[in-house]
Amino acid sequence: MKHYNYIFTGAGLSALMTVYKMALSGKFKDKTILLIDEDVKKTNDRTWCFWEENDSVWEKSISKKWNSALFANADFRRTLDLLPYQYNMIQGLDFYNQVFERILNETNIHFINQRVIDINEIPNHVYVATEADSFTCDSLFNSIYRKQEAENQTKYPVLQQHFIGWFIKSEEAVFNQEQATFMDFSVDQRGNTRFMYVLPTSKTEALLEYTLFSHQLLERSEYEEEIQKYIRKLGISNYEIIEKERGSIPMSCYPFWKKNTKRVLNIGTAGGWTKASTGYTFKNSDKKSTELIEFIQKDSDLRKFHKKTKFWFYDLLLLDILDRHNEMGAHLFSSMFKKGDSTLIFKFLDEETSLLEDIQVILKCPKMPFISALIRSIKYL
Repeated sequence: MKHYNYIFTGAGLSALMTVYKMALSGKFKDKTILLIDEDVKKTNDRTWCFWEENDSVWEKSISKKWNSALFANADFRRTLDLLPYQYNMIQGLDFYNQVFERILNETNIHFINQRVIDINEIPNHVYVATEADSFTCDSLFNSIYRKQEAENQTKYPVLQQHFIGWFIKSEEAVFNQEQATFMDFSVDQRGNTRFMYVLPTSKTEALLEYTLFSHQLLERSEYEEEIQKYIRKLGISNYEIIEKERGSIPMSCYPFWKKNTKRVLNIGTAGGWTKASTGYTFKNSDKKSTELIEFIQKDSDLRKFHKKTKFWFYDLLLLDILDRHNEMGAHLFSSMFKKGDSTLIFKFLDEETSLLEDIQVILKCPKMPFISALIRSIKYL
């Protein structure tokens, strides 16, 4: 049975980011690292976006950048000047290629394409079994999300950011390739929080995603009918679908970190690394992976890694409202973006604002729903 210093069960975004940065740092050459995943990571299976002021370590994978974004609802449209930020798009296959081109050249890092069936922590190490092999390690980082763990409890709200996206090429040049559509709530809400998300890469090409923040997923046909309706609204009559993608991201402040142990740390979605109020994953995982690398160079007790912040509480209040009144999403986000400082809002969503800046953003939101959520919040503390 082969022993490793570190094993990553699940080669998701967070695991790949962490291992990639471990390789870049040069500080883990004396450590053996194993990644285990049943997916070979050779398909363009998803798209990530994030905003950033400066070039990042992921520059090689970025396929498109925008300095401007559109926010819209049924009553108004507002162009958001993002500077000093840029809104960046990364496609899954580009990210996987960047990571694996580097880590597979490291003699101490190995990747196996198998399904994990058991993880068992014992006093001196962690035991991991796949369908074909078994291993041990000093520390294990798990990114395999246990859906039932969060959804079977009733204390913390659990919503989904769920979507279907079409990357299309149209005959009509209708897209503004210099501007992403961040949220367009002009679509029928139907008692939910529903919007279109558009990432144009040229005047005739764009990714259009019909997205909901709600409890229940829809039938595939409903997402696709809404995308078709939106395409017609844009004035497009002839187009071809280049690619499709589908996803569902849990939105919850459930304390996943309470399942962490001395030798096992849950990371990524399994560890609550997804931004609970928006479903944004890339930037949060980027930050957390950097923090994790710094942490494990100084401490081996993984229970000490997680730190709860004020932003966990802010997210909890919003999710509490959307859990009870899912139809309010368009109103809440519109109140924030209609007159708010867009760069400050993005800084707030990045969890980098001071308390005074927090207040400036929060005051743009309707007061009564948040006051009611604040009163109810005692049950979460």
